[in-house]
Amino acid sequence: MLRFIKVRHFRCFEGFETEFDSGLNFIVGPNARGKTSLLEAASILCRLQSPRVNALAAVVQHERKGFAVEGYFQNRHLQFYFSRARKKLALDEVEQKSALEYLQVARVVYFSNADIGMVRGGGDGRRRFLDYIASQRDPAYRVALRAYERALRSRNLLLKAPSPRWREIQAFEEAMLVSGRRLTETRAALVQALEPFAASAHHAISGARENLGLEYVAGNGPDFAADLEAARAQDARLRQTSVGPHRDDLGFFLNGLGSDDASEGQQRTLVLALKLGAARLLEAHFGAPPLLLVDDVFGELDPARRNALLEALPVGSQKLITTTHLDWRQAETEGRVLRFDVRGEG
Repeated sequence: MLRFIKVRHFRCFEGFETEFDSGLNFIVGPNARGKTSLLEAASILCRLQSPRVNALAAVVQHERKGFAVEGYFQNRHLQFYFSRARKKLALDEVEQKSALEYLQVARVVYFSNADIGMVRGGGDGRRRFLDYIASQRDPAYRVALRAYERALRSRNLLLKAPSPRWREIQAFEEAMLVSGRRLTETRAALVQALEPFAASAHHAISGARENLGLEYVAGNGPDFAADLEAARAQDARLRQTSVGPHRDDLGFFLNGLGSDDASEGQQRTLVLALKLGAARLLEAHFGAPPLLLVDDVFGELDPARRNALLEALPVGSQKLITTTHLDWRQAETEGRVLRFDVRGEG
């Protein structure tokens, strides 16, 4: 469990700290009071990654140089400082040269009202979800992902030249091929492992009216090297790499049909089932449930569905849940309540 968190110069917080219970924790208050920012800080503390933005510079408080988050997960002391100039990690007061050991302390699944964009939007959000879960199951995955992203950026930069120099470009393709194959294999295995857990969760919260299916859609064929070679003319014209794992996608199916025509209620149920499935997958993999960060997903559901979703969350997980009010909660549901009444203060 995440027992304690302290933040400084983080979004609306000049400084804030709080403790959490091991089970349910409700963070209650009006919108724009820092509830979501607190969950974001917990994600960054545990996973060094924001579920809301790609660049951590975006969460630095206005006119500040950097932010700091620290806390205790179980008995491990986590500390992370970020500025545009440098980053600093410490685990149990010992500064870390790499994030490998640090990231093995805590597993996290983040639920958000904005997750419906995973169904409606482009592939970026779906790839981001796969990467977030895959990097927790396999620490080496994050290394392969960063290597692929570096090689891809370099290849794309060279493609923007008036006359691409293919010998130089090919040097970066070697790194793309090695890391790219690792990403493809890991993502494909993840989707296969995730599908039964997500389908089971979907049955629970949809009343068993629909069957959920997942499909990994690769951004290249079985021979990645041949695909890169064949796409050279197109890449030169577009000035960017058109095939590879950065084009991967995740397909959703309800009763065998694509999710594009699903209703809003069906789409929200789908994405909730996907996140619940990920939580159960991580629990099965590690033998312990992950921390669940649940941001304002109850407001779009009627009271009966809100309580049904609450019951569907893994029993053993610690849950940090933001909501504007608690009048929908069943009386027998207990939990710590942290109220945010003014901006940046609890």
